[in-house]
Amino acid sequence: ATGAQAVHPGYGFLSENEGFARRVEEEGIVFIGPKHYSIAAMGDKIASKKLAIEARVSNIPGWNEAIDSAQRAVEIARDIGYPVMIKASAGGGGKGLRVAFNDKEAFEGFSSCRNEAKNSFGDDRVFIEKYVEQPRHIEIQVLGDGHGNVVYLHERECSIQRRHQKVIEEAPSPFISD
Repeated sequence: ATGAQAVHPGYGFLSENEGFARRVEEEGIVFIGPKHYSIAAMGDKIASKKLAIEARVSNIPGWNEAIDSAQRAVEIARDIGYPVMIKASAGGGGKGLRVAFNDKEAFEGFSSCRNEAKNSFGDDRVFIEKYVEQPRHIEIQVLGDGHGNVVYLHERECSIQRRHQKVIEEAPSPFISD
């Protein structure tokens, strides 16, 4: 019997697992999705923000290094200007994220965010960025086939959220013109 030629990981758990993607690649099987190193970079929000800045992609102002104390978080938040988001570098799905509107909330939010990040992701690194009030969360899916052919699947509106986690995606976005 012949082995698999390609693996499509579906969505969620295995589609975002660097170790799984690496193992598939090592076995000489095509992983239908990002390379393992891309999954690693995108799973680390500090690293992915640095990559975006390096590529000259517009970014939300913030502090893109791990913060080591609640007092330092307050200093950074003041410098950026309230409100700010304190975010877990390994976070996702609304976990490891706190919004702070003042020094007290930044101080307390840093500690609770760091603890939640450690418990949820095994990684307590947090960073801070400006909180954009009433933003539009738009995503665009881009697919390439490894032969230079690339397509995009238009935009998806992902702004309807609960606790900073998407509830519904709508395509096309009613907020973007043709």
